[in-house]
Amino acid sequence: MKLAKLSNGAPEIFYTIQGEGINSGRPSVFIRLSLCNLHCTWCDTPYTWNWEETEWKTTSNIKYKKKDYIIELSVAQIIDELNKYPCRNLVITGGEPLIQQTEIASLLNSLQSEWSVEIETNGTIVPDKIPQMHMVQYNVSPKLPRSGNNQDIALKPKPLNWFSEYKLSYFKFVISALDDIETIKNLQSLFNIPKQQIVLMPQGTNSEALRASSQEIIDLCLKHGYRFSDRLHVHVWGNTRAK
Repeated sequence: MKLAKLSNGAPEIFYTIQGEGINSGRPSVFIRLSLCNLHCTWCDTPYTWNWEETEWKTTSNIKYKKKDYIIELSVAQIIDELNKYPCRNLVITGGEPLIQQTEIASLLNSLQSEWSVEIETNGTIVPDKIPQMHMVQYNVSPKLPRSGNNQDIALKPKPLNWFSEYKLSYFKFVISALDDIETIKNLQSLFNIPKQQIVLMPQGTNSEALRASSQEIIDLCLKHGYRFSDRLHVHVWGNTRAK
């Protein structure tokens, strides 16, 4: 599997709390996979996809050498790392993890049944190779127009229909402006997404920015019956990468 590589050469596998979504606060082991099929301008992990040869622009305006930011590990090596930690909740994030869903399937088939699994995805790929006996939870984060992505690429009907019908999918929307709610309501109607599976989150890289918009987003949640999620990891550690 292709993982993001830390500055010390180690794979980005780390133990912390889940910082957002319906499992916020839950101790979890994270695996950050490399590669992505979208190019969000505000992406907080551009080192997983924004290589030197690409045309994409982000707010950080930094390009990365692909060979310096990817490390390949076998399933056995990953499981050895996971077993070092005192919890059994796994969060697979990225990048876009489902680009490597065949490899993820091999990993899940090798995990003991005591593990619970969350996969964070942008919702553009149907996870038809993932074994469903694991009851994977999908944290789906469709990218709205302000992400900078062409909406024909970012919002694909077939995958979004699949996720809306899967009972353990939760749709996380990062709100960068209050009128994003109109797009979210349209997506809810178009793909018949249960409102209790929609989660709104503020955008921000520090506590001050998150607090500035949280009350208005909570008001939207109360009005439309959606869930609210803060971003605990930002409050505690700021906009920093695992070490």
